[in-house]
Amino acid sequence: MAFSFETGDLVDRHLPPSIKEGNFIEQFIRYLSVEKNASPYTCCCYQRDLKEFESFLINQSHREAPLSAQDWEKVDRIVIRKYLSTLHRKNKKSSIARKISSLRSFFRYLTREQLVPSNPAKPVSTPKAEKPLPTTLTVDETFRLMESPGRSQNRSSGTGGKEKEKRLRDRAIMELLYSSGLRVGELVGLDFKHLDLDLGIVRVMGKGRKERIVPMGKKAIEALKAYLDWRGITESEAPLFVNLRGGRLTSRSVGRFIKQYTRASGIVRRVSPHSLRHSFATHLLDAGADIREIQEMLGHASLSTTQRYIHLSPGKLMEVYDKAHPRSFIRTKKRETRDER
Repeated sequence: MAFSFETGDLVDRHLPPSIKEGNFIEQFIRYLSVEKNASPYTCCCYQRDLKEFESFLINQSHREAPLSAQDWEKVDRIVIRKYLSTLHRKNKKSSIARKISSLRSFFRYLTREQLVPSNPAKPVSTPKAEKPLPTTLTVDETFRLMESPGRSQNRSSGTGGKEKEKRLRDRAIMELLYSSGLRVGELVGLDFKHLDLDLGIVRVMGKGRKERIVPMGKKAIEALKAYLDWRGITESEAPLFVNLRGGRLTSRSVGRFIKQYTRASGIVRRVSPHSLRHSFATHLLDAGADIREIQEMLGHASLSTTQRYIHLSPGKLMEVYDKAHPRSFIRTKKRETRDER
């Protein structure tokens, strides 16, 4: 499997012919794909960011030909700051931070390969991006969302096989997202071989191509069995979730139908596939799960990342406080003693 520079997908062929000398961006993308084992999505993001920076440099120098090694050597901190000033006009802070990170990684690679003397992006500070709290559904809202494909079946006049397959598929997807806390990119990349319905586990390839095994709940297993029985999958390499034309489902399609079911469920807040991942983590913690175990299931390298995914309700905070704080414990114990009398 290799990364296609034309389509941004993994293709079942050998690596493309040796990239012509001087096209350092494509050399770097091949390095990410082959040596760093980066995902196609990651490669596409880096490629898009670096091509944008290259276009900026070409326009600044009024050139038409691709940049040479001598051109990249001339890039310094001043040039990068000028580029960032153009980004501030039309980009969010999070997008600017990602573009700076792409430049740092690219120039670090060029420095390692001794193509440039130093990394000019290293001293450039990253704008502090806002970190909004994630959208988290209540348990009741989550249950309503899970049941929405069945309600739409009752209202729908279509009785065709494709319509039923879509409802079974959508229900299985939402149950699996909420039951196992998968990223939507991980979900659409699943093949039939990654499931073990008897053991109730799914094998996931996460960020950085790190594999992890996540349990599935009873409802998710039931929904998956109903969907797979209808499709009649026998090939282990077959995509787990497909569109109505038989091709692998995309992340954008999943987000689109979840928005539709959100409206049908009467939920007024904005809900995305990632909201089910947040809800998965929050509801587990509310029920007493250890945060380290949640971190393992989410596939987070850092515990601080897991903490951002979890939203504690005021009632849960008060419950924890009453049980753990010494002064609150004494007050609660005295109150209980008076009640017994």
